Amino acid sequence: MRSGSEEPVPLHEEFIYCCGAATHVLKCGPWKDLSKDESKNLPRLLFMIIPGNPGLAGYYRTFIQALYCGLNQQYPVWVVSHAGHCKPPSGMEMIEDTDIKELEDVFGLNGQVEHKLNFLKKNVSKDIKLVLIAHSIGCYITLEMMKRASELQVLRSVLLFPTIERMAQSPQGKLMTPLLCKLRYALYMPVYLLSFLPEGVKASLVRFALRGMKTCDESSITTSINLFSVDCIANILYMASQEMMKVVERDSTTIKQNLKKLIFYYGTGDSWCPQNYYDDLKMDFPDGDIRLCEKGLRHAFVLDASKEMAAMITDWLQDDLTKL
Repeated sequence: MRSGSEEPVPLHEEFIYCCGAATHVLKCGPWKDLSKDESKNLPRLLFMIIPGNPGLAGYYRTFIQALYCGLNQQYPVWVVSHAGHCKPPSGMEMIEDTDIKELEDVFGLNGQVEHKLNFLKKNVSKDIKLVLIAHSIGCYITLEMMKRASELQVLRSVLLFPTIERMAQSPQGKLMTPLLCKLRYALYMPVYLLSFLPEGVKASLVRFALRGMKTCDESSITTSINLFSVDCIANILYMASQEMMKVVERDSTTIKQNLKKLIFYYGTGDSWCPQNYYDDLKMDFPDGDIRLCEKGLRHAFVLDASKEMAAMITDWLQDDLTKL
């Protein structure tokens, strides 16, 4: 596909309440409202990004812009943050001030699944087909969405570095599980103290933390400043602790039922979903589209390889899009 024009990419930013929780949405393309059934100008297809954890939409800014251009600017590309992972703007609370309790435990793993389904129900016409592009724990969420809402018109689901099984048993999980499940509250005080630092100092600390990378996406620097918010960190770590406890067995039934719609992409040195997880999935589903990274991309590809990943995905989906 062509790389698109050199004109500025239209990018619309919203902070909304979804299931009563603050949610950050980035929309690439001129389409801002896809919920009006009567409109004749709605696109046939929406690319929706389901993030990993931290589920901050800003990490995917460069990725959705590159994807939108790689798709010849023909389809909207949206990314929806996880509930409560973004620092809401001034005047907006983390939880909506209302007597209506929309969803119990919206910040938990199950709540995040329902959060995405609720967003689609309220913001996207049911007639629009979907390409779901999920990253890390977003892959688990996506499989759950497909399981719970079979009426969704999912054309494809692309699962990048999928943490869909045995998270606590993975090399990184063994290190992080005690911290996330028993010691996470100890992290709140240092984050609280750091939250008082000037924004420029926070940015410098982020740059120092990411100093080992040859290139680092600038949007990752600015987005990471959200991690100095105690409320954001509390929701991020709470969700992560649930991941360690709940993402245990792979949902092979849902994978089997949707195998022709799924593309899996595993890393070779990924300590969250190691290569033997890829080998096991490949053995159980020999007819599946299950790929192993040959480019050495890191699990957190959004930090330095967003454009490269977007180019690969547009290449994988060419046949699907030509059939629309």
